[in-house]
Amino acid sequence: MPIVALHGHDALRQRLEAAIARGTLPASLLLHGPRGVGKQRIALWLAQRLLCDSPGARPCGTCQHCRFAAELTHPDLHWRFPRPRLKDGDASPDEIRADYADAIAERVAAHGLYEAPGGDEGIFIATVRAVVHDAALSPAMARRKVFVIGDAERMVPQEGSEQAANAFLKLLEEPPENTNIILTTSEPGALLPTIRSRVAAVRVTALPDADVRAFLAEPAVQEQLRKRAVPASTDERLQLAGGAPGNLFAQAAWDDALQRAHRMLDAVTRGTRAERMRVAFVQGSSKARGSFAEALEALAVLLRDRAKDAIQRDDEAAALGAARAVAAVEAAKEQASGNANPQLVTATLLRRLEEALR
Repeated sequence: MPIVALHGHDALRQRLEAAIARGTLPASLLLHGPRGVGKQRIALWLAQRLLCDSPGARPCGTCQHCRFAAELTHPDLHWRFPRPRLKDGDASPDEIRADYADAIAERVAAHGLYEAPGGDEGIFIATVRAVVHDAALSPAMARRKVFVIGDAERMVPQEGSEQAANAFLKLLEEPPENTNIILTTSEPGALLPTIRSRVAAVRVTALPDADVRAFLAEPAVQEQLRKRAVPASTDERLQLAGGAPGNLFAQAAWDDALQRAHRMLDAVTRGTRAERMRVAFVQGSSKARGSFAEALEALAVLLRDRAKDAIQRDDEAAALGAARAVAAVEAAKEQASGNANPQLVTATLLRRLEEALR
């Protein structure tokens, strides 16, 4: 069963189509934008478009390449995304391919509707090596091969991996003539500057309500949402999505972010200095990698609720303190979007929150 069709992003798709028609589509692309707006789905659509061999409108959806790409079984479409580390040592390219075959099959079974990767998942150096290895091979079936690397900010650097990292940078800068590489990220500032400088960045924006409604009307989407703790009505789902329907499938990640945000807030309001340091130290650890931005967003939500409650109680001082705290979190989010150390960002933030809320 093919994955759910791509809804919306018409203007972006037209831009990409025009670039392909002119022969000016960059070989290495970075799709960036808010979490949950469908960046990886657009990348997979673009891969299907590049693999399609129909002489008419593309992707035609009916040729062998389109069918295999829609079912995510095309041998020249390589989709990579954060996964648990396979083992202590480096896995071979064959082991990496087998692991991703199983992971992609799981996503296909859910019609391409999946939750965000867990905090202990990443794109480890063995996967990077496998990408470089596979890029050097000839296409198996089509005239070209396409690599989609989702959540590219989750690439995990490892000591002693400089050779593989340099090989990947060279691949981005000068991919083989028959190869396209499409990276996606919700945190472009978290990517290494050496990666950002080698790709053409394309912004992906939130969807209008009409496109989100069309997505929600898909039977496969309704089936998957029934398994999750989301509101039943379309209007409530529309509001919860906020132009990013992927948010509806990230409840577990959001619950984890809320727990971390509560721990930060408790450390400020009830904890000792030592407790605040412990909370700061765990931010950005291997088990928390990729969730720091979500924890900050959840913290902002908690503080906004605190401000609303203070206003209802006519407590001007508490409301003003909560507003200052929200501003401090927004500043931390700005820092976190770059390459700032999460522990240092958190330590500074907790100190500012203490000053604002005391």
